[in-house]
Amino acid sequence: IRVHLSCRDRKTRLTSVANARNAPRLVDLKVHNLCIHIFSLNDDSPSMLALEEEEELSAANHWLLPAAEFHGIWESLIYEEGIKTQLLDYVSTTIFFSDRNVDSNLIAWNRVVLLHGPPGTGKTSLCKGLAQKLSIRLSGRYAHSQFVEINSHSLFSKWFSESGKLVTKMFQKIQELIDDKDALVFVLIDEVESLTASRSAAQAGTEPSDAIRVVNSVLTQLDQIKRHPNVVILTTSNVTEKIDLAFVDRADIKQYIGPPSASAIFHIYLSCLEELMKRHIIYPRQQLLSLEELGTMNFMESDVTRLSLTLRNLAQRSVGLSGRALRKIPFLAHALYGKSSTLTVEGFLKAMERAVDKQRQEQASLVNCV
Repeated sequence: IRVHLSCRDRKTRLTSVANARNAPRLVDLKVHNLCIHIFSLNDDSPSMLALEEEEELSAANHWLLPAAEFHGIWESLIYEEGIKTQLLDYVSTTIFFSDRNVDSNLIAWNRVVLLHGPPGTGKTSLCKGLAQKLSIRLSGRYAHSQFVEINSHSLFSKWFSESGKLVTKMFQKIQELIDDKDALVFVLIDEVESLTASRSAAQAGTEPSDAIRVVNSVLTQLDQIKRHPNVVILTTSNVTEKIDLAFVDRADIKQYIGPPSASAIFHIYLSCLEELMKRHIIYPRQQLLSLEELGTMNFMESDVTRLSLTLRNLAQRSVGLSGRALRKIPFLAHALYGKSSTLTVEGFLKAMERAVDKQRQEQASLVNCV
């Protein structure tokens, strides 16, 4: 059993959730209402969703939320302030408007979110974390939540003209889940450009003609599914220029997720070092200051700030690396440059510097090969 705290007051919730730096915030409980959600995590592995009984290839993975597999994802993702809050508020408003029976012909929303940006920036993880977070927050509104991750590539048939039919069958499966009005259903379409390739490219001969049928089928299904109040479509893309404009137009939110800034990298590294100190891989434990604390000291070097300033310089040198690559740096530092099983903070920071340099060299060599 786990406990999740949130505030009903919207302004307070924004400051507490949006804070990418995880700095402590004081909340006056005489003014704001504290909401306590008690929940248990579902330990079951995802079930496979096939379109035909005899098919071995899974068309989608299906989780019951909150899932143990998704626990901690939301907190581990560090972006500039506002991104995570905006997504939370979008879904909350979607549910609110639906509950108030707002006429969608007058005020349009399609229940579609598009996260786009370069690979490795955490778009897919953000979708999973968002669904997990909302499954807990909206547990009073919905008895249970479900998460479906569509395997886009499995919907392309080797038989000509069959792909559009497979898309329709996939959404029929999703419709069965949505028909349970006590369930909040999240549908993730990763690399959505696979299913929504620009029809102009197909007409020009640069994409297979079957792609037109697939796009038409996806758009038709989205237009039908938006009538249901208990579904949210989450999509990601690395190459938005290849997506059909009709799909882009249907997305209520088109959020760019870029590489982490220097301040975000600092806090990613800080969370990694705290975890390694907790596990005694870095020992003895030493206090590392946050950027806010360093700022109060005008970033002046002293015995107290020296290690934290070294970490800040390392973060600045790491700008340009993806979030996925950044999370690997501590592991590579220990694997390639750790001289013993346990390192001091200073020794580990030196190993991380070497790991960052190696990552940059590999990155440059790959670019040169291309």
